[in-house]
This record gives sequence, structure tokens and C-alpha cells, in this order.
Amino acid sequence: MPITRRDALLTMLSAPLSARAAWAAESQGPPETELIVCGWDEVFILAIGDGPTPAFRKAWSWHASDSPEIPADMHALFRTTDDCKPVDGGRKILISSSGGAVALVDRQTRRASFFARVTNAHSIEMLPGGRIAAAASVSTAGTGNRLTIFDAATARELGSDELRSAHGALWDNDRRVLWALGGDVLRAYTVRSARGSVGLERTFEIPLPDEGGHDLVAIPGSARLFVSTERRCFSFDRERRQFTPHDGLGDRPNIKSYNVHPRTGRIVYVQAEGTNWWAEHLHLQHPDGTLRLPGEHLYKARWV
Repeated sequence: MPITRRDALLTMLSAPLSARAAWAAESQGPPETELIVCGWDEVFILAIGDGPTPAFRKAWSWHASDSPEIPADMHALFRTTDDCKPVDGGRKILISSSGGAVALVDRQTRRASFFARVTNAHSIEMLPGGRIAAAASVSTAGTGNRLTIFDAATARELGSDELRSAHGALWDNDRRVLWALGGDVLRAYTVRSARGSVGLERTFEIPLPDEGGHDLVAIPGSARLFVSTERRCFSFDRERRQFTPHDGLGDRPNIKSYNVHPRTGRIVYVQAEGTNWWAEHLHLQHPDGTLRLPGEHLYKARWV
């Protein structure tokens, strides 16, 4: 005789608490991890399952028009988003766009507590003390090729430093420095405050082994940074202050983003396809796999 839904419920309620918890976990399916993805005018979050070809679903989405604080004449500046970093435990998302703007968006409300115009913005990073760093890449307007610090509460510019083809910004809390990636150099800055402004003091600089610095991220649980260029990928040891070819993607060109999940160790990366600056695939490692999102323009992917 087939078991009814009522009988199943009664069986579960009569079972010990530990068995009930196991039954509930099994009924919810395999665990999911979340991935923030950007590249076009939409920033979205994918909930991804386990395995080499995991199931995935879109769990969240944002367009500039979803934030009423952002003026309508700035919406088009977010048409080519190029970085998307979770902060505050994933409750907020930092967004940059090469169209010319940056923002800090609340995941639940989609409201922007911070937004600013930044020429050809290619990365954004939260700093201590309620400040935000933004990397402005190549421009003929005279406002690009620099690293800029903003007050997150007022969006007032506090200071900047010249950095050709600025593409990456990463706060290093252990060393209390801001790492910044340019077209041909990796730098470390000490951020100093004085009379309402911020000074960026260059404390370390090393030429890149290859031209065209692109992505800059920390490898969880290590002293290494991941650095991609136009043609290759590298690890940079922050203690030894030296570059070595990356052990997994050393010879891969046009890697637009790379990220390691801090808990599972799973890797996601985006590699430009054909002559495009974007891709329709997310590549996974540990275990290896590929997700195809037809019609999307994928550029950066960051684990939540």
C-alpha cells in the first residue's frame, strides 16, 4: 500500500530529533553556493549546486534603475558592469562599471547607499573607516588612469594617485595596505588621513611580468595574490614579494576574473571568448566543470 503524505508526516514527527533533522536536510536537496556575476547592465547572483555540471538558478538580480537613489541620467553608466564584490557578510555588493560609475548596493532592498561617477571604472574595494577605493582605467578625458578614494557616506572624493590603466584594488587587512594593479605595475599603498583628506603613500612597487594587468584577488588562507594579465596568470607572494607562474592557469590568456571559495576551495574563472571581451561560460575547478549562460556577457564572478 502506498504511503500517504499524512503517514509520512506522522512518521517524521514520531522520529528522534536527530533523525528529523537529517530527514529535513535530505528533503531540501544538495547544498548550494552563491556566485555574484556581472558584465552587462545586470548584476545577478546564481545559486549553484554541487558536482562538475551543477544545477543553477538566478537568485537575485540588479539593474541601476532598481536603485531610486541613482539618477536616471546615470543609469546608462552601469551598462557594462565589470566588478561585483560582496561585503558586510554578503548583505551588500560593491559594483563598478567601465561605463563610468561605481555603487554600493544593499542586497535586500536594492538601494544604493553610495554611488559616484568614475571614468572607466574597473574595480572597487571597501576600506576601513567608511571609505571606498575605485580604480579608473584608461581614458583620454583626463580623469582616468588613477586610483581614487571616496567617503562612503558622502561620495566625496578624498584623494587619488596616478595609476596607468588601473584595473584592480584590494584591501589587505593583515598588512594594513591597499594593493592596486595597473597596466604594468603592482603597488602597495598606505592610506593616511589628514584634515579631511586621504593621502596614498606608495610603500611598494613591482613591475608586472607581462603587460596588461587585469584581475587582482587574494587566495584565501595564504599570502598569495592572483594576478592576471593579457596573456598569462601569476601568483604573487606578499611575504617574499615575488611573482611565479600560476600553477593552474599560468599560460591562459584573457582571464577576466578568478575566485576561490573560502570554505569549499572551489574555483571559478571567466576567460574571454573569441575576439570578445566577454564570455558565455563560467569555468569551475575542484571539481572541474562548465556552466553555459547563452546570451550573457560575463566578465567577473565572485563567490559570496
